[in-house]
Amino acid sequence: MSEEANNETVIDLSRLFTLFKKNFVSIILWGIAGAIVALLVSIIFMTPKYSATIDLLVNQKADNAATQFNAQQADLQAINTYKDVLKKDVILTPVLKQVKQTDNYAGNLSSLASSIQITNSTNSQVVSVTVTDKNAYTAADIANTIGTVFSSKIKKMMKVDNVTVVTKATANTAPVSPKTKLNFLIGIILGLLIGIAIVVIRDLMDTTVREEKFLTDELGLTSLGAVSHMGGKNSRHAVSVLQNSNTSGMSRRV
Repeated sequence: MSEEANNETVIDLSRLFTLFKKNFVSIILWGIAGAIVALLVSIIFMTPKYSATIDLLVNQKADNAATQFNAQQADLQAINTYKDVLKKDVILTPVLKQVKQTDNYAGNLSSLASSIQITNSTNSQVVSVTVTDKNAYTAADIANTIGTVFSSKIKKMMKVDNVTVVTKATANTAPVSPKTKLNFLIGIILGLLIGIAIVVIRDLMDTTVREEKFLTDELGLTSLGAVSHMGGKNSRHAVSVLQNSNTSGMSRRV
């Protein structure tokens, strides 16, 4: 990189730093505004949601260690099938019917299915069913109802009795969404970025001539001297008189 390019880089960085320093308060105000907007959206416009989880154990009983191992391997292979069945209509239809009666659930099969998340750790025989709803107690009731219905239905569907409820779902009144702290942080960052962008764009669009060097080097004008300008309050401002080097005998006042 040439010395001239290095100098231009230093000048640009110096100009950028000066620009940010000059508009520091404005940028901070944009960050505060972004945080306030994020808080308002999180608190007023976003509905809190709660989750509850029930844990189901897939485990067949065996008479000896050899058959127990084989049964365990069979249960691990069947878990993916169970995870798929848990969100099918054969399970969710009776669940929906029951929660409509007990909890006045206003959703349908589609919304019920979308509110359910099923997880399973690798090589684990425990399947976790998490339900998210606007009401913490409704979420717990739906999760427990899914566990009860699934345990009953799977016996008839697969002719096995290997599903046990390990942990029942309980109502958790701490909302899982919106994540107010995260939204607050995102709001601050976005506000600061918007403030910086506005400052930079405003500076790029500003065509004010700040240095005589720009007129002489960029526009090819020749400086003939400086004339002091008297303002209304006896304040003086230096005004340069320049001449176009390509036009003799013609002067311009800047």
